[in-house]
Amino acid sequence: MRRFNLAVLAAVTLSAGLTAVPAQAHSGRPLGIENCTTAGCHFDVPPGTYDVKVLLGGDAASSTSIGGETRRSLLPETAAEAGGRVSRGFTVNVRTPEGEPTGPDGTPGLDLVLGGSAPALADIKVTRARHTRQIFLVGDSTVCDQPGDPYSGWGQQLPQYLRKGVSVANYADSGESTVTYLSEPRLWATVQPLIRPGDLVLVQLAHNDKTTDEATYRANLETLVAGVREKGGNPVLVTPIVRRWFNSDGTLNNGTALLVNGLGVDHPAVIRSVAAAEGVPLIDLTARTKSLVESLGVEGSKAIYLYNEKRDNTHTSVHGATVYAGLVRDELVAQGLVPAGLVRVG
Repeated sequence: MRRFNLAVLAAVTLSAGLTAVPAQAHSGRPLGIENCTTAGCHFDVPPGTYDVKVLLGGDAASSTSIGGETRRSLLPETAAEAGGRVSRGFTVNVRTPEGEPTGPDGTPGLDLVLGGSAPALADIKVTRARHTRQIFLVGDSTVCDQPGDPYSGWGQQLPQYLRKGVSVANYADSGESTVTYLSEPRLWATVQPLIRPGDLVLVQLAHNDKTTDEATYRANLETLVAGVREKGGNPVLVTPIVRRWFNSDGTLNNGTALLVNGLGVDHPAVIRSVAAAEGVPLIDLTARTKSLVESLGVEGSKAIYLYNEKRDNTHTSVHGATVYAGLVRDELVAQGLVPAGLVRVG
């Protein structure tokens, strides 16, 4: 059982229930710690983007992480000395459905969960965000906000690497190919109208394009790129994470691992080609994850995927998704797509 320590700076008595204050959400005044219990916080706010400022720490030494909505990691575990206080901030996207676009609606409002080895929340303020940079994610089950443990998509872990001022709107969805993502009304037809000038849109679709021919796959990627640009957004093409499928020599140099489908379509190669032809930034996650998995070896890489739990060599664990999200974070900074000052390192 985790020990929760809720240290309140002001003389505030927390009720056992969760307090809803919808009037404040609409007036622009911040919502605070009166909306919290020892386990987490609920804020009765409409869909939108919100800045969250927290003050962590208590009388004893503490270590606190914050998650929210559908198992998103919003703030990495942060230590505070006994009697000390540490201020942190992040920006969170609140939407319906709150997880996968074709999944259940979830709980209305913003829900945050306290975690870590010794959580201590001293204060919190939630306000409607203004002038926020937004990162949309278009992808499949390896990217999405997975609803159930032990699964996690890398997009679910990405928010913890971003500071206040950048939000992640994860519209990745399990089982989707480029074909289905474009044709399902709850997916691309829903995402595209939300894109604002300057928003980043990261596209990683390949795992489920098992029967898509090369011409169609290329055309679908071009359609997504054009659709983002039509709204003034900035498309970024992302090659898919590798499958953990080793050769006898310890490499992943095979079609299963490197996402070559049954028609011989080399998905990462096509993505690289489209990115070059369209002048689109490329995050070569296939190359980055291949290098990492091969360096870890057959045994060490099991923890990245769900091999031990499910004999699954495609989907990542929370640990693996966090590591892969870190690779994406590194590329966003290295390519100047997100300012270094808005990114958490380590």
